[in-house]
Amino acid sequence: MTRVRTASGPTVGFAALAILLTLGVPSASPQTVLEPASTPGAAIQVAPPDTEIEQFLTRARVVSKRDAGKGVTGSIRATLSDGTMTHDAHIQVVDEYRREFRSRAGMELDFRDSWMFNVAAYKLDRLLGLGLVPVSVAGNLGRQPAAITWWIDDVVMDEGKRLKEGISAPSDRAAYWSEQLHMMRLFDELIYNTDRNMGNMLIGSDWRIWGIDHTRAFRKHTRLRNPALVVRCDRAVFQRLKALDQQTLARETRGFLDGGQVRAILARRDLIVAKIESIGGAALFDRQSHTQPAALLTSAP
Repeated sequence: MTRVRTASGPTVGFAALAILLTLGVPSASPQTVLEPASTPGAAIQVAPPDTEIEQFLTRARVVSKRDAGKGVTGSIRATLSDGTMTHDAHIQVVDEYRREFRSRAGMELDFRDSWMFNVAAYKLDRLLGLGLVPVSVAGNLGRQPAAITWWIDDVVMDEGKRLKEGISAPSDRAAYWSEQLHMMRLFDELIYNTDRNMGNMLIGSDWRIWGIDHTRAFRKHTRLRNPALVVRCDRAVFQRLKALDQQTLARETRGFLDGGQVRAILARRDLIVAKIESIGGAALFDRQSHTQPAALLTSAP
């Protein structure tokens, strides 16, 4: 198995990230080569179906482990094997509650930082048909409960590196890139993610975006963090979002979210739906498939 090391980028707060993403960046730097794929999916590693990944992550054992090199919650990168497949996983065991928590963003009451929210984010992502969050299951690291998340191999850089080096999506992927950004922003508003920094937004060689590390999401606020970021939505996702009901959401996230968190998601959902509907048909688009041929992004020697 070929592994691509995730590039480390600066950690910047959500507000700064939103501004930078809105303004855009200069064209690609000389250190970056954009090459058209000779065949659909060329040089892109294709992961197994979600159900197979879930089964693997659930039954595989840890062969080796080391520090993941990112984050502040002691994340672990582990190599797993079930005897047939070998692949890396991102393991997080953090499960912390504080009545008061101070950070650069200010004071937060009833602060929670939990591995369980990684699994909840994955389940909600798939309920809506987003495909932005890697497969994540509940498991154990030794005697500690943990989220075990599929390690994304096909990562060329994170958002921090993209902005630092002034790399832009090629013209044939510009719309695809923009659509993903809109969906990532909408999802972060839906789950009230307080920790979307540039290091946990990963970019594949086909310009696919992956959002990782959702341990500080799912606050119980019934408002949106930044309503101005909700401006566009994929048409199919919007229909699933409107149809999402409390019974389904509670069932799919049972054991990872409590009733208050479920109700808060639905309250924020209502605000998102109202915002999109107030904009009208111009807010909706039909998203490009993740499997379409792409211009590949590769690092020059």
